[in-house]
Amino acid sequence: MTTATTTMGRSAAIGLDDQLRRFLLGMAALVAVAVIVGGGTRLTESGLSITEWNVVSGILPPLDVTVWLDEFEKYRRTVQYRDLNQGMTLDDFKIIYLWEWSHRLIGRVIGTVYLAGFVWFWWCGAYDRRQPLFRQLLGVGLLIALQGAIGWWMVHSGLFDRVNVAPYRLAIHLTLACVIFACLIWLAQSRRAPAHRSPLSARQTLGPFMIVAVIFVQIFLGALVAGNRAGYVFQTWPTMDGALIPSTLFEMTPAWRNIFENAALVQFLHRLTAYALLALALVNVAIWQRGNSGAPGGAIVVLILLCGQACLGIATLLTGMNLLVALGHQAGLLVVLIAALRHAYDRSRPQAFAATSSA
Repeated sequence: MTTATTTMGRSAAIGLDDQLRRFLLGMAALVAVAVIVGGGTRLTESGLSITEWNVVSGILPPLDVTVWLDEFEKYRRTVQYRDLNQGMTLDDFKIIYLWEWSHRLIGRVIGTVYLAGFVWFWWCGAYDRRQPLFRQLLGVGLLIALQGAIGWWMVHSGLFDRVNVAPYRLAIHLTLACVIFACLIWLAQSRRAPAHRSPLSARQTLGPFMIVAVIFVQIFLGALVAGNRAGYVFQTWPTMDGALIPSTLFEMTPAWRNIFENAALVQFLHRLTAYALLALALVNVAIWQRGNSGAPGGAIVVLILLCGQACLGIATLLTGMNLLVALGHQAGLLVVLIAALRHAYDRSRPQAFAATSSA
């Protein structure tokens, strides 16, 4: 009887682990939707259409024409309306308003669902406060709350003396979203039984983690490109308006401003980092072939997806920032990130996750 009880307890624990893994993957999918809708919000210049941060009352959009007119009047006081959208009709305003409202609504859903799931699995006994998993999940929850505050901090930067949000704030907002996404994917992976394999060399495990790190650098740079509208300035490839190295890379003073505000430099760095990622992925495949440890699929998949993402980036430029192509490029970064994270996880030593998966 004791043996049967123990077996039932283990089965229940495995069932909870599987449910938790599915929950985390579902949360990652919601974050992915938020990232893509956020990209659409940015590309349609919709982010400044809602000029206030009403956490509760902002859940519902305007429901009658009086409220719509009130919101429109608030927007008409912004620099963006005066300099970019002078003469916009109420119907046009509704379109950009609903982009931003949808983005904020998804953020609210993410926070609410994650909090409910965190409490539910705790109550069900999937983890307790003494376990590393509890602290990891709590940390992700705090990052989600911080993301909401950073979103408003970003929007606030464009309401008074700019026609758009500060590029570095946009970059922080997008990068943190991708960090949250990565944490959810990683923790979901940790709920699976570790693979049994022979130990790998440090060289074999370093490459995948380097790829993940450089992807995050590339995400930050890509957000700077979007924030500076650099994709509208240089729309040729492989040159930038006829030059491999533009002459305007460091035209701003002080020099540090170029990194965040110079459209030429941020796009140039984004291109260089893409080339560096492709080279790193090629080296990673070569290292696997030399070491011949495990299946080659992960390394090759990462390389293929990076090639596809680079092609999408080039197409985004050459099509003049076509909305669907640009959104495809933004969605592609999440696909690449998933593949890179799974490859890094699979290349890690099984014992490295003992603490994550332990009771």
